[in-house]
Formats: sequence, structure tokens, C-alpha cells
Amino acid sequence: MSVPRLGVGLQFNPELVGWFPFLAQPLDAVEILFDAVMAPLDGPGLLSPRATALLGPVAAQFPLTGHSNYGGDFGFAPLDGTAAVRRHVPLARAIGVPWVSNHCFYSDASWSDVWSSPVQFSEAEAVRLAGRARALQDLYGVPLGHENAAYYRTCPGSDMTEQAFLARLVELSGTYLHLDLHNLYANALNHGRAGYSVERFLDGIPLDRVISIHMAGGRWIEQQYHDLHDTAVPDPVWDLLDEVLARSRPGAVILEYETTALRAGDEALDPLRTTELILADLDRARATWDRAYGPYSRRTTLREAA
Repeated sequence: MSVPRLGVGLQFNPELVGWFPFLAQPLDAVEILFDAVMAPLDGPGLLSPRATALLGPVAAQFPLTGHSNYGGDFGFAPLDGTAAVRRHVPLARAIGVPWVSNHCFYSDASWSDVWSSPVQFSEAEAVRLAGRARALQDLYGVPLGHENAAYYRTCPGSDMTEQAFLARLVELSGTYLHLDLHNLYANALNHGRAGYSVERFLDGIPLDRVISIHMAGGRWIEQQYHDLHDTAVPDPVWDLLDEVLARSRPGAVILEYETTALRAGDEALDPLRTTELILADLDRARATWDRAYGPYSRRTTLREAA
């Protein structure tokens, strides 16, 4: 399988709709959160009514990619009953995405225990999850990339490093990787004293299997750093992007934001300031991509050249 090389894009978080000017941006791609736009599992539709109205103009203007957080991909329920198979697979086919990324953590129908719950890094789980991943990629019909998670504790029973586990997973399944550089940064801050190393992580994964990249920001809360997508992308994460683009050929770099960007506690949302933050990060991401691959390597600049 292969992926198109699009460039720099933005995650389509419906919480940004209404105040962030998506359609005015020269985006190379827009990443769709399947969880945020799918219809409930107990109904007949694929898209929620609100999502149907929101996605139309976006799909008409930008290439779309797909991302799954709560699909139950790596849970323990039968795969054919999960949200991934019942909603995300048909959505991916209907939208025509060139790849799908999924978060590498446990999840189930409750959606209550998924964040910061990494899978067990063990040979047994690599084998079990590879079977599910292989079957899911076959159903999608496009490359499936697994996203490394930000986590606060390693799952009990783990006897491999995270990077060794991910390398083994894609080796057994024939799937791909979706590299979240802010999650790497968060793990290094939270687990650095325990020996977590970003460099060892990057050296231990097959960078030629990276099909897309996430960039985001976060903040410290009570002595732990959190992947909240609520600040500008930190400088060390930009340094990581330079390094990874020099060593891999992803299809896109996707920036992630929540409506809480640049606010904390009881601060009111400032749409203008937050919009300026997002636009500045997009400009920096484009400059980084162009520096690595040339001025006409992104979809928008290719169209300009043509």
C-alpha cells in the first residue's frame, strides 16, 4: 500500500467550527475525527445530522484523511461489533480517505477508560493486536497507522519498550505508524527520570512505516505534563519534526487543537488570539515541510506551480 504526499493539514475538530476560518486556509489536508462525526451506534445512519452539514463544504475543498480514537480497535470485544467496524470503516469508504490512523490504547464501549491507558507492551499483546490490526486494515482497504500514546503509567505486564512493541506490531500485521511528536515530548517530560528517551524511541521504530504525523501543545498541571492540545506547539516538538522529516516520508503533518487553546482555568476563550496561534503554527509547519522537501512539495504549492 502507498499514501499520497499531501503536506500540512489541520484536524477537523467540530469544536472549532463557527469561529475558526477553515475554508479560508490553504490547507493541504483536513483530518476527520470519525468519533466526532459518526452517528450513534444504536441508530441507522453513518454521520450525525450536524456533521453532514459541516463536512460538505470541507470535503468539497480539501483532501480528507481519517482518524479513530474510540473505535475499540485494541479492546477485547469482538472486532465486528466495535465502532471501528460498524461506523469508522464505512465512513472511511464513503469519504474516500487515503489512510486511517488509530490511537494505540485500550478502549471499549464505555469510552470512560481510554485516555492515557496504553496497551500492554508485550509479545503476547503484539501478536493479539496484530491480528485485529491486519483484519481492520483489510476492511478499510487503505493503510492503517497506529498512533503512539501519551501515558502516565506503563500498563502492568509490559516487558518490552514502547518502540519495540510498535515495531513488532507493524512487522506482524503489515500496518503502519502514525507518529504523534507531542505525545513523545510529553512522555519524555513525564518519564525522563525513568529512562524514557525520544532518541531511542525514534531509533527503535521503522520510520519508513510512518504515514502521518500529529503536532500539538500541552501544559503542566500538578507536576505532570498533559497532552491537552491547548497551547502553541512547543519549540522542542518543532525540533523533532525537523529530525523526523529528514528521516521519513509521511503523507501529511496534522496540527491538533481544542477550543481551550491558550486559556486555563476560568479564562474566557479568545477566538482571535487562538486563531492567530493556529495560523502561526500552520505557517511554521509549512516552512518546516518545505525546508525538508522543497517549495513545491505540498498539495497547495503543487497546484500553484501547475
